[in-house]
Amino acid sequence: MSEPKYSGYLPGRHVIEGYGGGGFRFAGMSHRGSILALPSGIKAWDAVSPQDISIESLAPVFDENPGAIEHLLIGTGLTLVSVEPGLRKRLRDMGITVEPMATGAAARTYSILLAEDRRVAAALLAVP
Repeated sequence: MSEPKYSGYLPGRHVIEGYGGGGFRFAGMSHRGSILALPSGIKAWDAVSPQDISIESLAPVFDENPGAIEHLLIGTGLTLVSVEPGLRKRLRDMGITVEPMATGAAARTYSILLAEDRRVAAALLAVP
């Protein structure tokens, strides 16, 4: 029996069960491509490289309820890539601490913080 197909949005907070092979597993489903794991739900994310991480591509983060996110983990792929200063400032102005790290570390940290009921979100670039 095959696993359910992910349609691009899944309401609610879900642990990231696995990553790699160009996608992610969560809630017993798999998704090919990058994702935004937000308090409101997991969304497909069009970003494919660190250069795609911007204020514009992270608009869904800014659209979340004020105060819903305290920490934003950004999985930048196989290696750590710093966050553009303008994006960092915009997030800080909203009271959000941004922490870039390799996608694997970000996915694992997100799941731990979620289990601790922290106000966390993650922007995760898919990795091979």
